[in-house]
Amino acid sequence: MSFKTIDPQDVKTAEVHALLLGAIAPRPIAFASTNDLEGNVNLSPFSFFNVFSAKPPILVFSPARRVRDNTSKHTLENVLATKEVVINIANYDIVEQMSLASTEYDQGINEFVKSGLTPEACVLVGPPRVLEAPVAFECKVNDVISLGPEGGAGNLVICEVLLMHVNENILDENGKIDPFKLDAVARMGGDYYLRANGDCIFELAKPIRNKGIGVDQLPEFIRNSNILSGNNLGRLGNTETIPSDAEVEAFKADPLVAYTLNKYKDEPGKLRQELELLGKKLLEDNQVQEAWRVLLLCGRV
Repeated sequence: MSFKTIDPQDVKTAEVHALLLGAIAPRPIAFASTNDLEGNVNLSPFSFFNVFSAKPPILVFSPARRVRDNTSKHTLENVLATKEVVINIANYDIVEQMSLASTEYDQGINEFVKSGLTPEACVLVGPPRVLEAPVAFECKVNDVISLGPEGGAGNLVICEVLLMHVNENILDENGKIDPFKLDAVARMGGDYYLRANGDCIFELAKPIRNKGIGVDQLPEFIRNSNILSGNNLGRLGNTETIPSDAEVEAFKADPLVAYTLNKYKDEPGKLRQELELLGKKLLEDNQVQEAWRVLLLCGRV
């Protein structure tokens, strides 16, 4: 493999910025609404954003100083002045309007008006929330940490959530946010976004639910497979036990396995390949124990 090594000190800030945003993706978006001291409203999206604590509930986003002229954004000026912000979560239904709100209008121009979004009065803070946003967080600003004086430098706005507004239409029957109903959007590099819906969403059980055996404990012929991917091996390594010899032997009666064993009984190399492909398919269908049995049969070919 060939890699290009880049020292951030040797290239222009704009190039570093593009590489960072292209590689560190997708990034959630803080659609931040703020007021200035005169009550003028500002609404702008920021993809330097995430959640950092649950008690207290803390969100952090970062309005960076403009690379081209080293000026600060209205959102930063407002949070420094008022110590309040509403972080709205944008979804696919309003992504075009959110993008429009990122336009650098003059101070005092209301992006709610420009974008056609609806301001809804908050309960505990002055700025309005976006009514169309599926989730909104009323926040007080605990601190703002400047990361540098130059263009491109971030400013960490540390926000404590005082109140949350969640559209009930995005909740499942257990009261949890359904990712398919949320239909969130995230930033990639350049002009690219990601829509977190459909085929983009997958489930992966957290390792803390069990103590997997680890990839290092997989049989060598499985670990060194040219067919199984790193993800496939990781899923096998996240299991706690390996099927017994009796379970593997019994699985020969499975119709597809039996067909494969019979069809390629005189071609050991081809048989092993087909069993590995079948095991890979079972893993990707989350039939892990069945995949184990098929793959262990490879060691008997």
